[in-house]
Amino acid sequence: MKRLSLILLAALLVFSACSKKPDTKAGAPAYNQLTVYSALPDGEIPTYFNAFEQDTGIHINYVRLSAGEMMARISAEKANPQASIMHGGSSDTYVAADKEDLLAAYQSPELVNIPKEYHDAKGVWNPIYVGAIAFACNTDWFKENKVAMPTSWADLIKPEFKGQISMAHPATSGTSYTILATLIQLFGENDAFNYLKKLNSNVRQYTKAGAAPPQEAALGEAAVAITFSHDGLKPKMEGYPVELVFPSEGTGYEVGGVALIKNGFEKEQENAKRFIDWFISVRCQELFIEAKSNRLPVNTKAKYTPGLVSLDQLPIINYDAVWAGQNKAAFVKKFDEQIKDQSNLKQ
Repeated sequence: MKRLSLILLAALLVFSACSKKPDTKAGAPAYNQLTVYSALPDGEIPTYFNAFEQDTGIHINYVRLSAGEMMARISAEKANPQASIMHGGSSDTYVAADKEDLLAAYQSPELVNIPKEYHDAKGVWNPIYVGAIAFACNTDWFKENKVAMPTSWADLIKPEFKGQISMAHPATSGTSYTILATLIQLFGENDAFNYLKKLNSNVRQYTKAGAAPPQEAALGEAAVAITFSHDGLKPKMEGYPVELVFPSEGTGYEVGGVALIKNGFEKEQENAKRFIDWFISVRCQELFIEAKSNRLPVNTKAKYTPGLVSLDQLPIINYDAVWAGQNKAAFVKKFDEQIKDQSNLKQ
């Protein structure tokens, strides 16, 4: 009888342990799934998302899209959102998304460690990294062709670069839209589009994603890629013959963002906020080093890859991301009509 009582007691304890809800106070998630649309490169995403799952027990289901594709998808799904987080891509994309009422406001407590100039003035999206537009040049091509590397926007339209410039399309790439908005802010709308018509003669083919051009430059498929500095530095640090140049007239920059998608999956909301907090914490920001992304973290307490150039050392313009985001649809349409439409883009 005593033995039977002990067996019954053990069974009761096992049943109680199995039926007990996760201890959310101790950090265990009440629901262990999170759905994310991410514009970060395929090669980086697993480093961050696997670490998040290890730290929190929350598994991320994600779709990798370019920033423009991500924006288009969230817009198309507005009535029935299929993800809870919009992740990566420049802040002007987030301004445009907020203009379409696609985002839900959330500000992480981690923002106390991030410079005010990177914050969203409206308090909707959160900053996660910064990076400036640069020219990634294949040094072997320049040596073989005895041509000087470009040091200005004006250099890129020289005849010796015909078919040798690689850039993404601003309709699908946040990188390339930052390039477009930079040129308009530098030269004015009319002069910028006249410049882009000349540059178009030298572009070999427009790509969908902003991370593709530096790979083309690295492999010698193009002499110059117009890209973000962190994407241009990646092949250089992998041993490819690539050097970065920043245009002397001035260059734009991005503040990468992350935000809640409005009316995202109800069960995932706490996980989504936890993900945003985690991504701008020192823990995640220092994973940029492990991922070899060369992104500059926004968290001032985080270490970053030695040798990276901070924005205060570059000829950056006073880039107006809010203006860029508010005018994105109109400028992309104009580029589509006057420079190159979105058909037949290279992946």
